[in-house]
Amino acid sequence: MSPYVRTVKTASGARAVQIVHSSRRGSRDIEHIGSAHDDAELEMLKAVARQRLAAGQGELDLGLEAAGGAGGGPLPITSTRMGHLWDALAHAYEVLGLHHAARGDEVFRQLVLARIIEPTSKLDSLRVLEEVGVDPPQYRTLTRRLRVFATDAWRQKLAEACARHAGLGPASLVLYDVSTLYFETDTGDRFREPGFSKERRLEPQITIGLLTDAAGFPLMVNAFEGNKAETATMLPVIQAFMKAHQLPDVTVVADAGMVSAANQTAIEAAGLSFILGARVPEVPYVVAEWRKTYPGQDIGDGQVFVQPWPAGPADKRRDQVIYYQYRADRARRTLHGIDEQIAKAEKAVAGKTAVKRNRFVQLTGATKSVNRQLEAKSRAVAGLKGYVTNLATCPDGTPITAEFVIGAYHRLIEEKSFRMSKHDLQARPIYHHKRDSIEAHLTIVFTALAVSRFIERTTGWSIRKFVRTARRYRTIHIQAGAHTVTAADPLPDDLRHALNQIHTAQVRTKLS
Repeated sequence: MSPYVRTVKTASGARAVQIVHSSRRGSRDIEHIGSAHDDAELEMLKAVARQRLAAGQGELDLGLEAAGGAGGGPLPITSTRMGHLWDALAHAYEVLGLHHAARGDEVFRQLVLARIIEPTSKLDSLRVLEEVGVDPPQYRTLTRRLRVFATDAWRQKLAEACARHAGLGPASLVLYDVSTLYFETDTGDRFREPGFSKERRLEPQITIGLLTDAAGFPLMVNAFEGNKAETATMLPVIQAFMKAHQLPDVTVVADAGMVSAANQTAIEAAGLSFILGARVPEVPYVVAEWRKTYPGQDIGDGQVFVQPWPAGPADKRRDQVIYYQYRADRARRTLHGIDEQIAKAEKAVAGKTAVKRNRFVQLTGATKSVNRQLEAKSRAVAGLKGYVTNLATCPDGTPITAEFVIGAYHRLIEEKSFRMSKHDLQARPIYHHKRDSIEAHLTIVFTALAVSRFIERTTGWSIRKFVRTARRYRTIHIQAGAHTVTAADPLPDDLRHALNQIHTAQVRTKLS
């Protein structure tokens, strides 16, 4: 059967216009066009429905001459807008205090929100804004403003707004991580320089340090020369953050790879509290003693061993505690990796494969052998993970516990803020060459990350899901004679609920 247009009354008393697609088997698919509250809106919605039914035809006889139509031709769409998505992002931006921090700069706000919707170049962001239904700035205006967005004062205001929203205090936990962003160029310029790259790239890069709160909300971002050691970035960032927000102490949570012995000494000298991941190169004393006491017994899954490490008379540090936790799943994965490496080492020793990077292959002159001593040591510590802290109490004043220390550390490992800033928001500024432009780009990415994290925390949705879902629902204005009709598809219940959560959020503290 052919589809047809029908009108039904809604519970609110309005009249809904629908297109009914029926099949010979009796099933029906109903497409809702909109709800009318007066006769003019009703006629316009019927006209829209007829146009959809006759899609592809050059001209329709809609009988709209009386309403001002010209020869029954298609009704003109005067504007279309991603209103639900844009308004939600704009409200989140306002709630975080970013509008105030950016002094109401509309160009900055548009670049930040456009980046959340579709990460792209600054020039192409103007196209994104047009598709959203927002009047974009002139490109020359945009490039002129980038120099302002790159200043320390501008970024500091944004960081203050983020810290205010996070509600930081003297006992706050802060997570620190670094990554690198490379550039498609062959020559360095004292900022973009070749350096250590986890991606094993040789191109010039910069090093990015990101500071977040315990829940992963971004607090500060800094860029360093690409050849600067990652471990050398932590202390300057944290000290600058503490000075800016007048914090006497914060608790730094960082991965073991971020903290060298010299870096830990510097953190101690600065009087900072910390929770750090600790490497376990050999069986800890407390674990060895337990195995002597319980010979042949397996360590229980989740069992924690506590090893106090008091400061000596000459030590310029606080007392520390190291917690060693055993996890059966961690042991399984580690042992599986050891088995694979040993198998490859045995093939290499037997001459069946070439000798590649394998820590279990021992070379003594021209003689190759499997390092069984290292294998035994590695198997003995499989499943163990160390956590060291100089905290004496938890933030609530209660004595420090293994659960608090280990839980705080794993929030860092599970945290996705830095991953999001590189990938979901595509932070790599491949289109920028001057330091001002790169710094401005990172400021925009940092702010977009703050808005994204607020959306995720408020709705429970990932930012990708929220943008992908909300951008499909547009508000359309149609001109029919003297009447302007607003048409929109009805929102699904889950999206309506998510939008309501965002729009009912309030600013946490009053802005100064």
